[in-house]
Amino acid sequence: MRSLIRIFAIMHKEFLQLGRDRLTFGMIVGIPLIQLLMFGYAINTDVRNLSAAYVDEADTHLSRQFVSDIAASQVISVRERVASAQELNQLLDAGTISIGIYIPDDFDRRIIRGDRQAVQLLVDGTDPIILGVAQQLTAVPIRFDSQAMAPGSSNLIATRNYYNPERRSAVNIVPGLVGVILTMTMVMFTAVAIVRERERGNLELLINTPVKTTELMLGKIFPYIFIGLIQLVIILSLGWYLFAVPIRGSYADVLAASLLFIATNLSLGLFFSTLARTQFQAMQMTFFILLPSILLSGFMFPFDGMPPLAQSIAEVLPLTHFNRLIRGIVLRGADIMSMANELLALGIFMLVTMTLAIARFSKRLD
Repeated sequence: MRSLIRIFAIMHKEFLQLGRDRLTFGMIVGIPLIQLLMFGYAINTDVRNLSAAYVDEADTHLSRQFVSDIAASQVISVRERVASAQELNQLLDAGTISIGIYIPDDFDRRIIRGDRQAVQLLVDGTDPIILGVAQQLTAVPIRFDSQAMAPGSSNLIATRNYYNPERRSAVNIVPGLVGVILTMTMVMFTAVAIVRERERGNLELLINTPVKTTELMLGKIFPYIFIGLIQLVIILSLGWYLFAVPIRGSYADVLAASLLFIATNLSLGLFFSTLARTQFQAMQMTFFILLPSILLSGFMFPFDGMPPLAQSIAEVLPLTHFNRLIRGIVLRGADIMSMANELLALGIFMLVTMTLAIARFSKRLD
């Protein structure tokens, strides 16, 4: 009987402690809620509304009808019309679109004769899911008029797989892993940095030194930049050696994008460290940013397949912008300046979180 009383006493103490720890209580409720909403609402393997652009060199009633029909399939969302196939290639390289539609000037003649492919779909094949979805467009019928269909119309639409002709998943996953691993390690390492100083009593020593807040923050960040670069080299080197993942773009562009992303994650980690009271709380905060980043950034599921609300949330996450940068440079050979908007987003995020971290940090013990 006394043993049960002691057990219940300990249980009562534990519940009281959990009630005082708001972050832990928030995770008890928040983690199931976040996972349910993301997996049930945001994650969609039945991808629709892939971003697309088209070239219509024929510019006839029949070609315009075809563009209208293919857009009505809801597989793609036609964003713009461009003047040449070269512009389509540029949009694909920059990651602005997932599918390009090229209609040649003799489109009508090819349809009437039915002996040559009349339309070419240029597909960003780095993600095999997108390539599989694009194959559905070859079944869209090409109409002569409102009633008659072109014979064998499904054979009149050709698909050209860009960047990943062998359709290997590793080509898409390995560059994305760079961002996931850097997010996990960089944020976690720095999230515990200031908290560790407080728990070990080192913060008292820093109070009596002439070190300024900004100097302390930068001093905490710089060592981890080198660690992040080592991780970058390891992942891309093993990806090339084990999975034959090419690096088509400039090494300087890869380095520049990665440095900015590393700095962004480190500044976020420092901000978390100013909010947390213990190292455990700091790691809990890291988990809150890591899970949405993996699921909503386009790492696992095509970004275009998510509903607008989930896309809006994903645009706030640094990993979303870095995935576009690293995949664009490594897989498509894109120039980094063609994705300047992604650089700007990361830069703004870094400045905001670093400013907040510096503002919150005080060299005075509570």
